[in-house]
Amino acid sequence: MYCVGLLRAWPLALRALQCDSRHGALPQPWLLLRPCQWPARCHLPCAPCLSCWAGRLASGQTHHLVLLDGELTTSPRKSFLTATSLSSADAMSETLRTCYVYLNQTSRSFAAVIQALDGDLRQAVCIFYLVLRALDTVEDDMSIPLEVKVPMLHNFHTYLYLPGWSYSQSQQRDAQVLHDFPSISLEFRSLAKVYQDVIANICHKMGLGMAEFLEKRVQSIKEWDMYCHYVAGLVGIGLSRLFAASELEEPVVGEDTELANSMGLFLQKTNIIRDYLEDQQEGREFWPHEVWSKYVDKLSDFSRPANLQAALQCLNELVTNALQHVPDVITYLSRLHNQSVFNFCAIPQVMAIATLAACYNNPQVFRGVVKIRKGQAVTLMMEATNMEAVKGMFRQYSGVIRQKVPGAGMSGVGTRQIVQKVEALSQSERELVSHGHLSPIYLSLAMFLVAVSWQYWQTLTHSSEEYRPSQ
Repeated sequence: MYCVGLLRAWPLALRALQCDSRHGALPQPWLLLRPCQWPARCHLPCAPCLSCWAGRLASGQTHHLVLLDGELTTSPRKSFLTATSLSSADAMSETLRTCYVYLNQTSRSFAAVIQALDGDLRQAVCIFYLVLRALDTVEDDMSIPLEVKVPMLHNFHTYLYLPGWSYSQSQQRDAQVLHDFPSISLEFRSLAKVYQDVIANICHKMGLGMAEFLEKRVQSIKEWDMYCHYVAGLVGIGLSRLFAASELEEPVVGEDTELANSMGLFLQKTNIIRDYLEDQQEGREFWPHEVWSKYVDKLSDFSRPANLQAALQCLNELVTNALQHVPDVITYLSRLHNQSVFNFCAIPQVMAIATLAACYNNPQVFRGVVKIRKGQAVTLMMEATNMEAVKGMFRQYSGVIRQKVPGAGMSGVGTRQIVQKVEALSQSERELVSHGHLSPIYLSLAMFLVAVSWQYWQTLTHSSEEYRPSQ
């Protein structure tokens, strides 16, 4: 018998099962849920399941239940649901509890997948995230003079070893991670040295890169890649080294920095492409001058109706550039063996390819916000739990892009070539299971998960976007 408030090893979508009070929704005797006798133990550091998380934000109420005798698997390669890696909330230090509070406050959406990681990797990634969030807060704070900010960025990694260091003058939204940095640095120093070395090294490199681009706009494609490397590729490299250090993944995952860098670049370029209008409204420019200057004199000119065709050609060229990273993403994901790590990595990547498919040749990029449909997002989150399903998603959305390639435009040939390559790499001997052929048991389970995940997604749309590397 396990208190589900303490169970964090489940994939994100299946965590919705933790708060189902309708016993009939699940086949017996696989799963049995009843009210938890110890809700007070897990209300603070509890890794929130989908419905708990949404309900907590909506009403401040949380329902705790107990899972009895449950194990469900979907493939011989990856376990879909396991009752492993339990840890008592009572064993947490006060500062670690505080760090998990900060994690949930600063990254409501990302917090769930971090807390679903197995073993001590969960704590290492939590602290890694908070350290980089603190560094990012320094970079974003325009009230800090450059003569103060640049040395802070250069030296930020050293503050991890200074117990009393904090910065109390920031007024940024996430300033608490700077105000109470001693709690974060204390937990950093309690990590295994192999984790400390990874986090400090990435923090140092990222700080140097952020300082380099403080007053510098992205000019060439090479600089675009370098900027994305500093703010996102280094995150992918750091995470990969943590995965390998935890021994949940093979050493090659941490050693192949090219693939890890591509994981970050694919996500960051997707964000930059999608957020054209938002960045323009806030006075930021991240589209590379080398590309957009071929079409207009100023990047802001793309928002004018008269320049729509030029805007779409530039947009399509950048999407084609971002798609070049997909083969590396597929190779990277295929190397992962631990289920919690796979989910952590795969879900953002399939969201990114779906977002690019929605953006490609879409005038709405220059008029408003391009979002994938809520039901579509829920399906991606639920199904991105094994490599066969993920390949199917890449193949599906690559096909969507291929169908949207216009007859005119410089990048059309290149788009078709990379799409064909992605489709070839995504080929599988097994077809994805059709929902129309699911047994009644699995269909019932899927319907329940969709309902709960929909509640989760609705809550996310009312929160600021949190899973986005600094720009």
